[in-house]
Amino acid sequence: MAIRGAYTIAMRILISSLLAAGALFAADPPTAFTGARVIDGTGKAAVENATILVRDGRIEAVGRVVKIPDGARRIDLTGKTVIPGLVNAHGHVSNIDQLGLYARYGVTTVFSLGGDREVELRREAAGPGRARLFIAGPIPTSRTAEDGRKAVDAIAAAKTDIVKIRIDDQLGHAQKMPPEAYTAIIDEAHKRGMRVAVHIVTLADAKAVLRLGADIIAHSVRDQEIDDETIALLKKNGAFYIPTFLREVSTFVYGENPGWLKEPFLTRDGNHSEMARAQEAAFQEAMRNDAAGKWYKEHLPVAMRNMKKAYDAGVAVAMGTDTGPPYRFQGYFEHMELEYMVDAGLTPMQTIVAATSTGARALKAKDLGTIEPGKQADFVALAGNPLENIRNTRTLESVWIAGSRVPEKQ
Repeated sequence: MAIRGAYTIAMRILISSLLAAGALFAADPPTAFTGARVIDGTGKAAVENATILVRDGRIEAVGRVVKIPDGARRIDLTGKTVIPGLVNAHGHVSNIDQLGLYARYGVTTVFSLGGDREVELRREAAGPGRARLFIAGPIPTSRTAEDGRKAVDAIAAAKTDIVKIRIDDQLGHAQKMPPEAYTAIIDEAHKRGMRVAVHIVTLADAKAVLRLGADIIAHSVRDQEIDDETIALLKKNGAFYIPTFLREVSTFVYGENPGWLKEPFLTRDGNHSEMARAQEAAFQEAMRNDAAGKWYKEHLPVAMRNMKKAYDAGVAVAMGTDTGPPYRFQGYFEHMELEYMVDAGLTPMQTIVAATSTGARALKAKDLGTIEPGKQADFVALAGNPLENIRNTRTLESVWIAGSRVPEKQ
């Protein structure tokens, strides 16, 4: 009997210990974000006084009538507008801190379209307060078909999300990649089940790579008006078109000493040394006299018309900026890009969709881009309503990635 009693006591202690351990490692309680106007990124009308219920980093329910479980944490967003986290479908990341910078500006996902350090950075990219990272890896500079296929071999081995190439003579100052090289790269990538994004400038080059099956046109066609053949090729390929207006703007705007260099939304978190340099007289004079900058300024209206024509024809247009190089301010430029997209003729709602769900589709990220059940809880709370004025995305008050708040800059 003594042995049996001791056994019973031991079992009770074990069960109590297991229950205590279970309590210790239990999942966090869900969080209910209440009272907000929700623009879900699908293009549907905004939902007023909505609740977003988040559990374990994902959206469990969203709508005007959502049952909030007992014990749920509540965050009152009454009077705020919530949109999905912005998806930059064409940026560049060269260090981990930039992922934090993007995130603080509400850019919760970045497609870094080419860089020698991207594969290395991806290994350490995941972490609290950082934007999600998708990569292209090193950009091939092949001159022959054989070298092009070898380049794809290396990129495929690194398991990047896409292959990126450049077809650009820098307005006559460089040699373009030969057709035999980029033809081989696109063919080899598709054989391996990888998509291809292409940096182009001209209509002729866009057509050439689209005829080969290019999946993403990573910049606007800038030299002339887009035609029906190009539209048909884009739609046939199911290709995404990323206008990157701010890339063009960055080549000439500092010659005009733009007032936004002193805007608090930029100065609170942007690169202050670059801001100071951009306001120096010698720098501005050089920008005013730069031939490439003059060309891009002259052709920016062409690019804007081409984006609108492509969108109206049913081409998938995603927001991208080519931010990352100097004087292209990560995070801030994404909000400016939204304004240029509206100026080009899209409605604020269409622009938000391009910067959220369409961007996620360009990345093939099925669990990102919208505020819907099952999706990652990546969203931004704004003080203003961007449907009234797209500049209200700059009234950003909080950013959430997987249901956790992104900390402000320390």
